[in-house]
Amino acid sequence: MSHDLSLRSLLSSSALPPSEARLLMSHVLEKYYQLPRSALLARDEMSLSLEAILQWQELQSKRLAGEPIAYLIGKRGFHDIELYVAPGVLIPRPETELLVETGLQEIAQRHGSVKVLDLGTGSGAIALAIANAAPHVLLTATDQSSEALAIAKTNAQLLNLEARVQLLQGSWYETLSNDARFDIILSNPPYISALDPHLSQGDLRFEPQSALTDRASGLTCLEAIIDGAKDHLSPNGLIAVEHGFDQSDAVVDLLKTAGLSDIQTYLDLGGHRRVASGRNSGGQ
Repeated sequence: MSHDLSLRSLLSSSALPPSEARLLMSHVLEKYYQLPRSALLARDEMSLSLEAILQWQELQSKRLAGEPIAYLIGKRGFHDIELYVAPGVLIPRPETELLVETGLQEIAQRHGSVKVLDLGTGSGAIALAIANAAPHVLLTATDQSSEALAIAKTNAQLLNLEARVQLLQGSWYETLSNDARFDIILSNPPYISALDPHLSQGDLRFEPQSALTDRASGLTCLEAIIDGAKDHLSPNGLIAVEHGFDQSDAVVDLLKTAGLSDIQTYLDLGGHRRVASGRNSGGQ
């Protein structure tokens, strides 16, 4: 190791891409010195303590072995909030912000209090992003994983939103009372096919497989969520789901089969149809 242990030297000698090295080093500076990210530039001659250097080397090694940065630094920005994340939950993706925006657009067209259900909430990303953006909304979020719900609860507390988001343990609708009705149902369920090679590549290797794949075709969770929607949607209520880049036609068919109307599809930033919605126009 070089005798020059300055920030500049450690970053320039890193085998990581510069953007990743800076993210991890920012985490070290915050943890050991309570310094903001701007210190990477403003104080690049600064030398680190042995303890901080050992932490930097450990983070660097784990990242080089493929561990996701979000797990290494314990957080991920999403929509307008920052979420605590750990290996028990899926790392929130930019694509899922489209689902949040779809929900917020629907909320903006409604008056009075609005009830929203987030199925398979994971870290709480969707429910908490909506609670943060729309103060008059009441949210219920379900997940079958106690580990995920513990992380979602931590996030609700960190964001001071726990009074507005009810967290329930159970698979999809099973934890709800039969007469529970919502104006909007949102879900980003596991939709990757069990045969998809991406499951053994990149960050996905380290994320909970139950949050990524249904261990079948990729459509079984979407089918269960869409099938149960009319039983829990208010009249004129909206369901919107995220799906795989090549699943739009199949999901639109599921929405039609479930008797939903006004079916819409939405494009992500990559130009893929990534979200589909349908409406309970018949009422219940």
